[in-house]
Amino acid sequence: MNERIENLREKLRSMDLQGMIITNPINIRYLTNIEAEGVLLITRKENVYITDGRYIDSVNSALTIEDEVIVYNIRELIKEDYENFFIFCENIGFEENYMTYAKYKEYIHKYKINNFEETEGLIEKIRIIKKEEEIECIKKACLITDNCFEYIRKFIKIGMTEKEIAYEIEKYFLENGADGLAFDTIVASGKNSSMPHAVPTHKRIEEGDPITIDMGCKYKGYCSDMTRTVFAGYVPAYVKPVYDLVLKNQLRVLEELKEGANLKIISKGVESEFKLNGVELMHSLGHGVGLEIHEYPYISSKYDFLLKENMVITNEPGIYITNRFGVRIEDTVLVTKDGYESFASIPKDLNSALDPFFLIGST
Repeated sequence: MNERIENLREKLRSMDLQGMIITNPINIRYLTNIEAEGVLLITRKENVYITDGRYIDSVNSALTIEDEVIVYNIRELIKEDYENFFIFCENIGFEENYMTYAKYKEYIHKYKINNFEETEGLIEKIRIIKKEEEIECIKKACLITDNCFEYIRKFIKIGMTEKEIAYEIEKYFLENGADGLAFDTIVASGKNSSMPHAVPTHKRIEEGDPITIDMGCKYKGYCSDMTRTVFAGYVPAYVKPVYDLVLKNQLRVLEELKEGANLKIISKGVESEFKLNGVELMHSLGHGVGLEIHEYPYISSKYDFLLKENMVITNEPGIYITNRFGVRIEDTVLVTKDGYESFASIPKDLNSALDPFFLIGST
């Protein structure tokens, strides 16, 4: 028995849904481990995967007997097959965020659906609570990321470009056990660090530059996410109080994390302290991490949500002074019953940000 599909079936029954059409490839992978193109149907009695004949072997190799998924070649199905999948079903769910209006109309007609209902992120909400095997994969991704940072801090030299550093990070991931990148690597130095989602450029590292490095990889499909802000040679006096404020709040958030903690209250606390110091929190304080780099829950004062044990989230306060510099510090952490477990071991204090190995040479 596939426990994830059975859990989904229970949720569907509680919503008076007799089936569901799943089109989000991430959710399909979560439920079945299938990564090939196709559509997953949860019908009254069966789990059905419809795919192109080119992917049949790949799909079958991903499935186990416990999955109880019947695989169909789309080219071998006829009109009556589609109409029979949801026969005698009154209400069928669909993923409104992963279906175009054209597909919505097509599926109503093709499957003879009486009532097609939005499921409002049902599977994504199930994915919030991580199983032990998922947690281990995220831990491994974070360990690879930690090791990469230890490597890159010795690699960087004054005169290197942001692009060179980003390329080396990505190369390290691929050569040291990662499946690939969790997201596009951010290396932003000097004024570029004032942009939260900066794209690496040909700008060269200069003495005194703050350098924000936001990086993450995937291991068995699961993501890591870590940010550190480090400095080229010395910490400018005008940056130090901002760095201290970011770090203070990042550590404060960690101490507040535990099952039952309210994300809205935690976020408001950081926003208030930033405001008292004349700055603002420009983006969410954090987000869930799993098969996607940004998952539920989102840590924001706009989102009233209580943490639960075995959620994996980021904690990433940042301050950005337009056209001058920025500071962001981020860890990926596991929520436990009485606190948290950090998956990042890289130090965050200013002495570590100005490591003696770091940037003492030049290209």
